[in-house]
Amino acid sequence: MQLIDGKAVAAQIKKEIAEEVGRIQALGGKIPHLAAVLVGHDGGSETYVAAKVKACEEVGFRSSLIRYESDVSEAELLACVASLNADADIDGFIVQLPLPPHINPDRIIEAIDYRKDVDGFHPVNVGRMSIGLPCFLSATPAGIVELLRRYRIPTAGKRCVVLGRSNIVGKPIASLLMQKAYPGDATVTVCHSRSEDISALCREADIIIAALGSPHFLKGDMVKEGVTVIDVGTTRVPDPERKSGFRLTGDVDFDSVAPKAAFITPVPGGVGPMTIVSLLRNTLLAGQKVVYP
Repeated sequence: MQLIDGKAVAAQIKKEIAEEVGRIQALGGKIPHLAAVLVGHDGGSETYVAAKVKACEEVGFRSSLIRYESDVSEAELLACVASLNADADIDGFIVQLPLPPHINPDRIIEAIDYRKDVDGFHPVNVGRMSIGLPCFLSATPAGIVELLRRYRIPTAGKRCVVLGRSNIVGKPIASLLMQKAYPGDATVTVCHSRSEDISALCREADIIIAALGSPHFLKGDMVKEGVTVIDVGTTRVPDPERKSGFRLTGDVDFDSVAPKAAFITPVPGGVGPMTIVSLLRNTLLAGQKVVYP
């Protein structure tokens, strides 16, 4: 069993991005600028956005954080999006999800200029991804693909099971793994709450992407020897022994699955760090006008 160390890979990619920013600066170019819009005080969102701001500092990006209370109106938030769209100094921006119940997230996402949509959620980017055109890839699926690439895990012709059909992870990673590319060319099955006999499907899989948000869903008796397992789950579970009062748990029962796996990601330290560096990479591309000149 080989542990896929997302933290180490992310550190290497940050180094590569920082070197590119150094070259841009030396040539007198514009330093990439990422903005984040945070609504309310959700603990997970606060932690994630703080990590993004820190990552920007580490690679030499400029960053801005725009905060609103949870009672902000949808109209106010849409006006903020319009302002960021029009601000030439902002290369890319995100509106952190989830949003309060009175705000329609689809309306907010669709209002973002797809050329600044470094989260890769806008329908234009999703559509271009689905047919293999240049676009901003959704950060978590892009991070997963990069892990497979850097660990040289074979995907062509392999049977892949994706657990979960969310628009953020499940659907886009399934699409990417079907592309005529590497990593890609896989035979992909997407499982969800209405799928029958998920265990049998998983036991046939060479690669399993677990993105359900259901702690320890994937057990050792559900996988075959030599499987590659990518655990996207990050659920907070109570842990009185931790200072924070909780610990992060993945969708994979690591202790029972790892002995049978050829490759496996841990939680934390697997996919999570890759999500942030994928966002940084999209911001760099946006600043350089590579994807959308």
